[in-house]
Amino acid sequence: MTAEIRTDRLALTPAGPRYALSTHAYAGDPAHTRYMMNLPNDSLEETAAFLQQAEDEWKKECPSFFEFAVLLDGAHIGAVSAWREEDGGFELGWIIHPDHTGRGYALEAARALMDWCVDVQGAPRIIAHCDAENAASARLMEKLGLVRVAACGGRHNRGSDEERTEWIYEWVKG
Repeated sequence: MTAEIRTDRLALTPAGPRYALSTHAYAGDPAHTRYMMNLPNDSLEETAAFLQQAEDEWKKECPSFFEFAVLLDGAHIGAVSAWREEDGGFELGWIIHPDHTGRGYALEAARALMDWCVDVQGAPRIIAHCDAENAASARLMEKLGLVRVAACGGRHNRGSDEERTEWIYEWVKG
């Protein structure tokens, strides 16, 4: 399976190892990924291995997740992902290189991915999670039309040893 999604300013294209260097520029940055559960990546090799896994996933008949590179005028500036849930819904995630934050790219890419999940993949539900201190991500979820449905402890971000609070957001079709 392959897919490309276009917005007014962005192209979302299947991610793979060809984006390893540009991905590691943000995915390996401890300050930029401080609120993320699975980042920062410790090495370029770790980043490349994840991107190989993402590329391999795209080749499956029914991928368990979709990882898209976010391109602005052909330059790789971030990623959005959709992880398939058991009920057919998807969990969304996003990250934009710090040089490109604050310009609405994450919202534009996440909105396009959410629409694709609903319209193309038939998702009845979309969820997203964030560290309770990640105000920018929480605002983005609300702009997408997701509603906070839970707050719970026990979150462990990779870049921190402390237990965190997590907010869970959800959108349900119709």
